[in-house]
Amino acid sequence: MNITLSPDQKKWLEAQVGAGHFSSVDDALAVAVAELMAINYDDLAWAKPYVDEARAAVARGEAAALEDALTDIDAHVGTLKP
Repeated sequence: MNITLSPDQKKWLEAQVGAGHFSSVDDALAVAVAELMAINYDDLAWAKPYVDEARAAVARGEAAALEDALTDIDAHVGTLKP
């Protein structure tokens, strides 16, 4: 199989190999394809308990309005030092 990559993609892959993140460009591409396959085949069943808990929290009235949450976040961000 022949794969054509852009110059930027080649440069990035070679830098990743050079940094020791992968043993070769072929290894990096194999990892990338495996990750895409996992994303494609993930049925997100692992997320169901989190969604169920969030729905239950909303039903119990434990949810905040978006505007309130954003105001709270802005207040906390305002206390951070630059």
